[in-house]
This record gives sequence, structure tokens and C-alpha cells, in this order.
Amino acid sequence: MQKFMDQFYLNFIKDNRWKYLTDGLKTTLLITFFAVILGIVLGFLVAIVRSSAVKSGIKKPVKMKEKGVYIRKLLGYYLFKLVDFICQLYLTVIRGTPTMIQLLIMYYVIFGSVSIDKRVVAILAFGINSGAYVAEIVRSGIMAIDIGQFEAGRSLGFGYAATMWHIILPQALKNVLPALGNEIIVLLKETSISGYIALTDLTHGGNVIRSQTYSAFMPLLAVALVYLAIVSLLAAGVSALERRLRTNER
Repeated sequence: MQKFMDQFYLNFIKDNRWKYLTDGLKTTLLITFFAVILGIVLGFLVAIVRSSAVKSGIKKPVKMKEKGVYIRKLLGYYLFKLVDFICQLYLTVIRGTPTMIQLLIMYYVIFGSVSIDKRVVAILAFGINSGAYVAEIVRSGIMAIDIGQFEAGRSLGFGYAATMWHIILPQALKNVLPALGNEIIVLLKETSISGYIALTDLTHGGNVIRSQTYSAFMPLLAVALVYLAIVSLLAAGVSALERRLRTNER
């Protein structure tokens, strides 16, 4: 017991080493919060574009007598095709490369010659990465909605955008909520590689303590327990929200 207390004092109390963990936790939560927001916004936009390309079956407009109208429709068609291609390329590249490589490219290549806060770099890298996975999750939810829901919206006088916003997305979000919750948890744990750009997050804080005390067990165990506690809270929150939505259905 005395040895345990001595190790605890050495790793956390002496020289206020516990501050490495608390400061790192603040950074981890900050990055996760803003990266989640960026990922959800980006993911929903990409999901709407990709699902619209499939569900609406947009076709090249046929020639019309009114050239002005025809040209506008033709430009709109090619613009949508271009945006859809960019979305497909984005999904392929982001999902096909490791998150750590994306973070390093973002820091050393894209912002290599710019003085920028490392936390902003991490938020952009993790947010863009998460957006690709959120997009596929949301797209699967939208595609699972029966086509009759779109037709019902149109019969009520809604346009495509209004139908998507008021009828389709609420149902899709409810269906994919568990998967979205899991993605947030994965994102939280992925931020542990922020140390590769010398950013002091929770994991890096534990490593700093380990390098000073030459003791790996306690600092790494503390980091693991903090991650476990946060993930447990997130999982409980998602479960409570799911139960609330099921109650509203009744």
C-alpha cells in the first residue's frame, strides 16, 4: 500500500504533475467538441448531395425552345454533377487514408508555412475526417426512408429541400443516432494522436508524466480511466436520447 501511495505521489502530486492531465483533458475536449460540429455539418451536406444524386435521379435536361431556361437547367445539371463528383472524391480519399497521415499533412503540408494554432489544425483534420464517416452514416439513413415519404412531402406542397429538411432528415437522424454516437466516441479516441504534432492532449500529458517519472503504469492507467469515463458518459447520453425518441413515437 505504501508503495502504491509513493507512486501516486510521484506521478500526480509531486511538482503538480496532475496538471498535465487536466490541461491535456481540456485540449482533448475542445478539439473533440469543435471537430464533432464540423464533422456533422460537413457530413450532413455531403450526405444530402450523395443521396439526392441517387434518389432524385437527376437527368440531363432535354432541349427546350426557350434557350435561356434550357441553359440554366443545363448549367445546374453540370454544377450538381461536379459537386457530386467532389463529394465522391472526398469520401474516397478521406476514408482510404489513415487519420494520422491526414493530421500530419494538414500540419506539415497545408499549414506548414503558416503560423496557426495547433488546436485549429487538429480540429480541421479530425472534423474533415469525421465528416466522411458521418456522411455515409446519414446517407444510409436517408436511403432507408421509403420513397413514399418524398412523394407525401411533394403532395403537401413542399419542394425537395423542404421535404428533406422537415420530413426525411428527422426520420433519418433518429435511425442513425446510435451510429452517430459511436462515431463521436471514435473521434474522441482518435484525438489521442494529436501528440504527433506536439499538441499536449490527454494522452500526451500522460506521456509527459511517464517521461519524467520513468513509471508507465499509473499515468497511462489514469489516461485510460479518463477516456473510459468520458466514453461511458457519452454512451449513456446517446442511450437516454434514444429512449426519449422511442417514447415520443408512442
